[in-house]
Amino acid sequence: MQRILVTGANRGLGLEFTRQLLARGDRVIATCRHPGKALALTELAATHPGHLHILPLDLSSERSIAEAVRETAALTDTLDALINNAGMLVSGERFGAIAHKSLADSFAANVAGPVLLTQALAPSLERGKNPRVMNLSSRLGSLAGTQSFGTPSYAISKAALNMATRQLAAALAPQGIAVFCVSPGWVSTDMGGANAPVAPHDSVAGLLKVLDAATKNDAGRFVDYKGVEIAW
Repeated sequence: MQRILVTGANRGLGLEFTRQLLARGDRVIATCRHPGKALALTELAATHPGHLHILPLDLSSERSIAEAVRETAALTDTLDALINNAGMLVSGERFGAIAHKSLADSFAANVAGPVLLTQALAPSLERGKNPRVMNLSSRLGSLAGTQSFGTPSYAISKAALNMATRQLAAALAPQGIAVFCVSPGWVSTDMGGANAPVAPHDSVAGLLKVLDAATKNDAGRFVDYKGVEIAW
């Protein structure tokens, strides 16, 4: 049984992470911006009493991050893993009309939030068993893999998250915390769209295998949901 915090848990991959972790007996702290509207999470909490706690968290707000960390500490002083899943994608961006707000909001949600949350939860993770931080990145954040223009705010912020992962991995290695990033694939969620070829269940099942197998030697890696290395 592990204690795992999942961000962006009200829908998509975050909700699927929560479902699969609970199904195998783990204890989950699930965060989202509006818990009162997270009906699927509420139902899961009712069917897994004592194993799921739902906390409000807006990753673009330092105050919200601090409050979520305080509430987490009241529930447990130990975390075995943090899954930085929450993020945002601005759709329909066109060159010549990229908005400053789109870039700033994407950076706040996809980079600054995960970095600050990881930093704040480091003491709890240090007390965990084989502590790990898994950052949900994307192949769109790969510099080597980028050959065309598309989803710039998302792609740029995910590339920044990859660097943040390497920075965090170096900072937290002395505490025995392995920080790495993963690509879930093109998944059929609200963000990925109905035509995406990978089912949420399959992506998350693969990512949890990656998470479970990870050790301190995997710090700073970038892999897909099957554990295959991705070029930076």
